[in-house]
Amino acid sequence: MTLVLGRSERESGPHARAAARAVGWGEGGDLLDLGSTTATLETVSQLADLAAVMYLDHPQQPGPELERALLAAPPDVVVTASVGVAREWAWVGRVGGRVSAPPGAVVVDEAGMRDCRHRLRALGASPRLVPTRTPVAERIALAGPAGTLLVERSAIPDGFAELPESERLADPTPLWYGLVTADRRPEPFDRPAQVWLAFGPRDDHRGSLQHTLGVIAGAGIDLQHLRSHRSEAGPHVFFSSFSCPSSDVLDALTRELAARAVAHRVLAVLPGASFEPGPDAVTPRWARTEVPA
Repeated sequence: MTLVLGRSERESGPHARAAARAVGWGEGGDLLDLGSTTATLETVSQLADLAAVMYLDHPQQPGPELERALLAAPPDVVVTASVGVAREWAWVGRVGGRVSAPPGAVVVDEAGMRDCRHRLRALGASPRLVPTRTPVAERIALAGPAGTLLVERSAIPDGFAELPESERLADPTPLWYGLVTADRRPEPFDRPAQVWLAFGPRDDHRGSLQHTLGVIAGAGIDLQHLRSHRSEAGPHVFFSSFSCPSSDVLDALTRELAARAVAHRVLAVLPGASFEPGPDAVTPRWARTEVPA
């Protein structure tokens, strides 16, 4: 079956299309605008021949908004593949126009703000946020005669050209996208895959998380990512990500969790043993520890 592809209204169309083309997802062409993230996941769950291309943050460390949205979506929704694509963002101004030095206000949509906000601000720009669905003509009008835009390089409008400062927005790290489909049981795998697993102990008591982590460790799994979030169904849910050698190992883990009444759900199975470069790293500065005399 050839999949029809969609994306959320907040996502960059050119980047999502580049991800689909890179690995041959779908039937080519443009991607349907499926509305909000919640609406996108609901629509995917209802149509067997529809999938969505969605921004992941990183396969090993998914974004918190996507984790929460997936867990709140119908149970058959799962991410089944991932790919990294080069960033296309370009900072542009009117050809022959006057741009202040450094450039001031820049009209940028939600996807561009997500990917470039730190670098834009470091360059002294003042981002003016608009919805991603805002037409180009409206963005140009908002920018005014001396204003600038942040757009995908393949979508630079007529009469605009890249500013010299645009090259300082260059970022060699890829943007990671995933294919979200309706699949109650992901395909069996006998090679490593990255798994996103959400779980919530039935009773939130002292040691309940430690107990569940012991089950995961007993399966031979080393968590690469763990995040907690409050839940309306109980005190907490936990989101995890780890490399899993085979579907047999994952099946054994989920059976053990079920036997211990630990609520759980597989949110993603992404084929691959390595996803380089890895997630953004932090340089910790720990508290000084003084040893008593």
